[in-house]
Amino acid sequence: MSQKPEDFFKNIISHSKEYGYIFQSSEIYDGLSAVYDYGQNGAELKKNIREYWWRAMVQMHENIVGIDAAIFMHPTTWKASGHVDAFNDPLIDNKDSKKRYRADVLIEEHVAKIEDKIEKEVEKAKKRFENFDEAMFRSTNARVVEYQNKINDINNRFKNAMNDGNLAEVKQIIVDCEIVDPVSGSRNWTDVRQFNLMFSTAMGSVDGEGSTIYLRPETAQGIFVNYLNVQKTGRMKIPFGIAQTGKAFRNEIVARQFIFRMREFEQMEMQFFCKPGTEKEWYEYWKDARLKWHHSLGLGKENYKFHDHVKLAFYANAASDIEFQFPFGFKELEGIHSRTDYDLKQHEQFSGKKLQYFDPEEGASYVPYVVETSVGLDRLFLSILSAAFKEEKLQDGETRVVLSLPPALAPIKAAVFPLVKKDGLPELAEKIINQLKFDHIVTYDEKDAVGRRYRRQDAIGTPYCITVDHQSLEDGTVTVRHRDTMQQDRIKIEALNDFLNERVSMKSLLKQL
Repeated sequence: MSQKPEDFFKNIISHSKEYGYIFQSSEIYDGLSAVYDYGQNGAELKKNIREYWWRAMVQMHENIVGIDAAIFMHPTTWKASGHVDAFNDPLIDNKDSKKRYRADVLIEEHVAKIEDKIEKEVEKAKKRFENFDEAMFRSTNARVVEYQNKINDINNRFKNAMNDGNLAEVKQIIVDCEIVDPVSGSRNWTDVRQFNLMFSTAMGSVDGEGSTIYLRPETAQGIFVNYLNVQKTGRMKIPFGIAQTGKAFRNEIVARQFIFRMREFEQMEMQFFCKPGTEKEWYEYWKDARLKWHHSLGLGKENYKFHDHVKLAFYANAASDIEFQFPFGFKELEGIHSRTDYDLKQHEQFSGKKLQYFDPEEGASYVPYVVETSVGLDRLFLSILSAAFKEEKLQDGETRVVLSLPPALAPIKAAVFPLVKKDGLPELAEKIINQLKFDHIVTYDEKDAVGRRYRRQDAIGTPYCITVDHQSLEDGTVTVRHRDTMQQDRIKIEALNDFLNERVSMKSLLKQL
């Protein structure tokens, strides 16, 4: 990437609007902060991503089923889950810039900078070892150890401070690390405060008569409260999973980086219920399985890495994030968590209902343990968009902008062009559209020269362009142009369905799993 990451990111944002992927919500009223609308192409891409996740998770696993729980839930749900009392972010303000930040993010970014220094020192050490410069090698190695000790100290202090609810210590870590405000460059910080992230509203036709309820901050609890319903009606045997996709809402104070962090977003979660004592085995299984799923998208294996949690959530005994290399650095894309039996036991306690599983092999009942996989659909959308966006220099000196989307996920699978708007070519093109539209979303374009039409579809991310010319009338063949290679092939019209099915169907992705 020759241009600065921030400029590259700005280009992605402007491209998203120009080609109907993402719009600022309520833009004609100057917009609503951290809320976005998906345009005609964005809605299709989002739907395709969701479908691929669902089919890979539910269709490809005999012991995983899906549900669609309501957004509104009984308010005691969120008391039982811990969200009412503990769903908080530690926030800190800079007095000079008047900007607000998550204290944990400031500390994590500081640690990431130290980790970058370690990587550079390791590379130096390798070179010095190869050149037999023992003194310099030892010196470099000592710095690596020093940096690692510093990271361990920061992580341990932060973990203990959060576990103890010691916000003064969290601020002291920021002060001791000499962390500066990215905007003002100053270290003039306020105290750290906790802020609950749930949106609340009232259910009832008249204000004051309804009880306070919450917009769900996650979709997982809808799975937990339906666990027994699904298990009994589906005659499910442990281990088994329940999957769900849907909207969630968080009153993010620090919402930034486009659709990476929003107040209204969509999650794709699966809760896997297993026998106590086997959860770590399944945790490792799902870490591998989910990373393989991401790799199947072809965005580059080097763009992913695991980040194990230093501070575990109150319900977890293991947790890791799959991070992706966004234009603004490696950030969380998906979480894999071993949640133990916390959620089901909490709902047992607060509801007074037993949520146990009778294991016929054990001849005993127990509350299952849970391993969770949770990925943000919007973040996944952004990761795909970021990796697909390219500005390529061509041999003729021109530049083309292309979205190299995975063909199975592309909003439009093929565009059909008549070479000219006469001689029966538009009519044949429409006939081809009618032949293909039962299986794929295809579009018709007759405006401008064919070269310009190619560029337009490249920018949208359409994998194939089909051009109807005068030869098509003679022998029933068309030119199919490939988006990524710009290669052109001559194909029989009756073979187009099979051609596309082989290359753009969900099966082309699923068979990689």
